[in-house]
Amino acid sequence: MKWKPSFRFYKAAYCITRVLIGFIYGFEVKGRENIPDGAAMVCSNHSSMKDPLFIAYAFGIRCYLHFIAKIELFRIPVVSLIVAKLGAISVDRNMTDIATIKKTLAYFKNNEKVAIFPEGTRASEAEYIAAKSGAVKLAERAGVPLVPVYVPRKKKLFRKVKVIIGDPYYIEKQSEKRSSDEYTLLVEQLMRKIEALKPSTRSGEM
Repeated sequence: MKWKPSFRFYKAAYCITRVLIGFIYGFEVKGRENIPDGAAMVCSNHSSMKDPLFIAYAFGIRCYLHFIAKIELFRIPVVSLIVAKLGAISVDRNMTDIATIKKTLAYFKNNEKVAIFPEGTRASEAEYIAAKSGAVKLAERAGVPLVPVYVPRKKKLFRKVKVIIGDPYYIEKQSEKRSSDEYTLLVEQLMRKIEALKPSTRSGEM
């Protein structure tokens, strides 16, 4: 049975998560005024399975985020039901997933936001993982802004987690198809914008 996304389910899950996050962590959001109206591709660094919860909380209950998630989650009983009802989009990281592209573009057409971790997997601060170009390609194709988001990599219980939302920006369309090297540069630009949101060592990072 295929489960359809439900904004009501998303709001219920949001409220439950907000209580849990508020109890286990302190929480602060900077840059909510940067959230654009309508469709957007939300892009964040990724170091923890809890990151989607922090990002959803940062964007607020009225901002329905459709997370692009690895297809393996959709193969786990119960978990598959939850992520489907939340409106997540499955992606096979080992191949070009046409269904993922179509669903993402459909959400954009409906003026909804899609969230993705360009690195494709969790990475610590000491690791370097080449980010995938899918986010910038889809944002360019749909003409929607990219919204860089920084989530602290170090998360300690009962300590404040500060999520920072950066300025949205667009990938300018070109008449000619970009080369893979050009997309690599655009992805690197995106990851630099995300990393630039990281608080300085003086202010500290929780």
